[in-house]
Amino acid sequence: MIEQMSDLPAGALGFRAHGQVTADDFKNVIMPDIEAAFALYPKLRVLFELGPDFTGFDPGAVWDEINLRVRHISGLERLAVVTDIGWLRPVARLIDLALPGEVRVFPHAELDQARRWVCEGL
Repeated sequence: MIEQMSDLPAGALGFRAHGQVTADDFKNVIMPDIEAAFALYPKLRVLFELGPDFTGFDPGAVWDEINLRVRHISGLERLAVVTDIGWLRPVARLIDLALPGEVRVFPHAELDQARRWVCEGL
């Protein structure tokens, strides 16, 4: 399940993942928000919090995420991934190598710091 964070400034989006993230979650929550934001802003910043109850992404969600990233690869300015789940930290670092923008991984204890970093200068 994905839920939106509603307390970020214009030009920044935030999402929280709980349990298993499905392709429907991605298509109904993440994709519309990101597409709408890119219609307004050439660059976008994203805060993605993966809660302790996060169990993974369905294959369809992964495919949708890859397609979205390819369409907007040059528009992602900053991505903050907040998680204490060990296996996700190296995956997020690999994403950093594939994206032109900055990617930082923060532990849950530093959620406020991640939010400040994503919103800095907006």
